[in-house]
Amino acid sequence: MNKKRKLRLKRIKLHPVTIYLLLTLLTIIVSGILSSFKFQTTYSTINSTDLSIIQNTVTVQNLFNYDGLKYVISNASRNFISFAPLSMFILTAIGMSVLISSGFLDFLSKKVFSKIDNKIITFIIIFIGTISTIINEIGYLILIPIAASIYENKGRNPLSGVIAAFCGVAFGAGTSIFIGSLEVSLIPYTTSAARLVDPNYHVSLLSNLFIMIAATIILSIVGTIVVEKLIVPRFGKAKEKKDLELDTDIEVIDDTIEEENRLNTEYKERRGFRYSLVASIIMIILFIYSVIPNLPLSGMLLDMNEETYLRQLFGANSYFQDGFTYMIMLLFIVTGLAYGIGSKKFKNDRDVFEACHENLKNLGGILILIFFASQFIFVFRRTNIGTILTGIVANVIDSISFGGIPLLIISILLIALVNLFLTTAEAKWIILAPVIVPPLMQFNIAPQFLQFVLRASDSMTNGITPLSSFFVIFIAYMNIYNRDNEHPIGIFRGIKLILPYCLIIAATWLLLLIGWYIIGLPIGPNVYPTV
Repeated sequence: MNKKRKLRLKRIKLHPVTIYLLLTLLTIIVSGILSSFKFQTTYSTINSTDLSIIQNTVTVQNLFNYDGLKYVISNASRNFISFAPLSMFILTAIGMSVLISSGFLDFLSKKVFSKIDNKIITFIIIFIGTISTIINEIGYLILIPIAASIYENKGRNPLSGVIAAFCGVAFGAGTSIFIGSLEVSLIPYTTSAARLVDPNYHVSLLSNLFIMIAATIILSIVGTIVVEKLIVPRFGKAKEKKDLELDTDIEVIDDTIEEENRLNTEYKERRGFRYSLVASIIMIILFIYSVIPNLPLSGMLLDMNEETYLRQLFGANSYFQDGFTYMIMLLFIVTGLAYGIGSKKFKNDRDVFEACHENLKNLGGILILIFFASQFIFVFRRTNIGTILTGIVANVIDSISFGGIPLLIISILLIALVNLFLTTAEAKWIILAPVIVPPLMQFNIAPQFLQFVLRASDSMTNGITPLSSFFVIFIAYMNIYNRDNEHPIGIFRGIKLILPYCLIIAATWLLLLIGWYIIGLPIGPNVYPTV
């Protein structure tokens, strides 16, 4: 009797660095194939000066030839150095290392967050992540390690904290409770497209304020439910139950010396916290003063060449935007140093550097990951594939004969799809505004509402595209807190882990947009979804 042998194919689990390298090579090869088939598209943009229509033809840039490979090799170091997450990550990592090594974050977790319900903490993390997108993408870099530390100190798996923070920032990227830099960059294209129908149409900076605030709250609530019901149970707790029992606050102390040491430690920690509180308040006051105009020595971080305050604060040449990451690093360093000095954790400068070195030991692996991610993203952008796909989507929308809610829904889904390949909102809106705004204005849908539709559609898929510059930061932190070194968390596994969050938030966005339009609630001061 012959015995049947069951052959099992061993699953290959590649390191994320390898995956990024393979994606780069695949993109180069695909660019050569598409170029040979003359893959291209023509789309329309608007000249904002005279509202004339400009036809733009984009072809695939072939990188699978002599000149293309020459470009890839010669620009590798430049791509790495100019990659936005690199400098932001290094600066925030230095600040976080001081904050963590001083013991400030542990004290905050044990004395403050330990008394707060887990669901409330998750809501706060997601809410802060959502509103953090008002100023570039620093929420990815600050909130993820803080959330992981808080979850771990609460006895929960830090990977759940990483996902909660990342999803809060990524899937809430189109909204906030304040007016930010995105309005400044999108409004010119919205206005130009609207003036094809009404030459005197005006779009104000506050046009989306009401719907932004409502969306921020709704997304934070839905996100909290998803994390608590689907994400946290999947990863379990940080420690075994028997370990948690040993960590309870109830202690039986027989030795008077131990009791005195404990009281002395608590006194030093409280003193350190007072020092850090005073230091952080002073730093925050200085930061606020630097963005207030027309006071003695104030306004240092404003671009005074701009006419309006919001443009001075969030304009293209804003010192506030460019220097915000450095400001956060200074705040963390000063706060951490104040706590460390007050608690006697830092007795001299050597203590500071040695403690920080321990917290920065994983930096090398992350830098390698960022290097290969930057090559993939810049190579893909160079091919123009994302721009061509966006142009094709614009032409599809332009060819649709019907309008109203069906066209609105199709536009939302297509923008969410194309965001996987062209992740910059401004780059997409240049192409899409001329074909979405005028026809939907004819069906009584306001351009201001359509501008928010772009932001919402982006947020639907913002967290699941490897072409997002900050997706690599998510993968990096997932592997830092991953205890299973034998099975690193790669790109596709990372996407799989957050896919439930993505799908539920996408459905929430769709219901919110359609419901808001049907009900007709104001989206901003004196602005409605209809014209």
